[in-house]
Amino acid sequence: MEVRDAIRRLPMTRFQWNVVAICILLTVVDGYEILVAAFTLPVLTAEWDLTELQQAWVASIGTLGMGVGAAALSPLADRIGRRKHILASLALIVVGMTLSGLAPGVGAFLVFRFFAGLFLGSIVPSINVLVAEYASDARRGSVMGVYGVGFPLGSAVGGFLSLWLISSFGWRGPYLFSAAATAAMLVWCVAALPESVGYLVERRPAGALAAYNRIAARLGLQAQDALPAPASGERRASLRASMWQGVMLRRTVWLWTGYALLILAFYFANLYTAKLVAEVTGDAGLGIVAQSLVSVGGIIGALLFAGLARRWHPRLVTAGVMAYGLVAYWLFASFFDSTSLVLVIAVLVGLAANGGVVAYYAISPPIYPTVVRASAVGLMMGFGRVFAVLAPFLAAFLLGAGLSRPVLYQVFGVIMLGSGLAIFALHRTYAGEHALDAMQEESRAADELLAAAD
Repeated sequence: MEVRDAIRRLPMTRFQWNVVAICILLTVVDGYEILVAAFTLPVLTAEWDLTELQQAWVASIGTLGMGVGAAALSPLADRIGRRKHILASLALIVVGMTLSGLAPGVGAFLVFRFFAGLFLGSIVPSINVLVAEYASDARRGSVMGVYGVGFPLGSAVGGFLSLWLISSFGWRGPYLFSAAATAAMLVWCVAALPESVGYLVERRPAGALAAYNRIAARLGLQAQDALPAPASGERRASLRASMWQGVMLRRTVWLWTGYALLILAFYFANLYTAKLVAEVTGDAGLGIVAQSLVSVGGIIGALLFAGLARRWHPRLVTAGVMAYGLVAYWLFASFFDSTSLVLVIAVLVGLAANGGVVAYYAISPPIYPTVVRASAVGLMMGFGRVFAVLAPFLAAFLLGAGLSRPVLYQVFGVIMLGSGLAIFALHRTYAGEHALDAMQEESRAADELLAAAD
């Protein structure tokens, strides 16, 4: 039996579960590293006496790097292989996070943080491919559901962990710890992470047959004398036609607009909550707790979305989550000076913002043809993350214009509503001829990502 067929049809082996576990832990570490600047921003502000503009750069420079990395560096995985791409990215993340933790001043910190962000952004598509490829058809929904929780889980655990690290080692502690955790994952990946089977078969790099047979042996299959025939005869869809022509142009515009607005509100909540709560309450630890609870809300939101999307169309559920985000952000603003309530409502904010990211990851792939899906979604993610750089600068501008900190959340709540309206407009493009077939196909694809709720 061909390896890809065995993976799809047979019960999952310990080898496959190990690959999935590695990828999930990579997203947990990734979730922590992406938001570590938010956890350390209040301490960095005090130590380096940062201006509002400098704070905005500290909060956003990693996000800018991620956007550039997702768009420019992710395609390298198609040339050198998923395994090599992941290993190289992890090694360079270790370098970037170590240098960030040792930075002598804000200028050097920005350079090193941007460098680390490049590879934090580029690594995600390769991880996504390996998770989906090594999960069986029967288990793929559950696996992808658990995988989707990895990012907010890493953010939540990292926030609480940062409390101890900062108190024990100062602001440098979280960065050096993340470098050590990434180095440990790199060692594990070198020892246990296999190459993408699809890459071996389709690209046929040097040593492909030997690598293919090693994977076959781990699955309990017999070695082969030759690789399976590649799907070279398949006619590939044009990325331009699949994204920028006809009805797909409208769908891409609405999807990218909705995602960009969501990610703007997401990064505001995840980069600024710790800072703003600390400034209002005078307690930096409370700010980090509030920030961590935003991530806890994301875990709840991911699971809640999974359940609701089995009853209603995932796009409509996503639009509803964005509309709910307006309410959550305004509630947070209304009770900003109440220590007890602000922690509870932080969970509700995370349910909308962090859970909303999971929702977009669920609804975006089925919009595009399979053969261009990874490229199309990768471009969406890169665009959204570059756009998200505006979040701290917009916050700094509004604060400088005299708006209060609670009012900032009201502004970004309206932005969340705009994201919901864009997704509702996207859903409307499926009305009319052949809409039912298209919706059913998308629902089946989304079910694979949402089955973890069962």
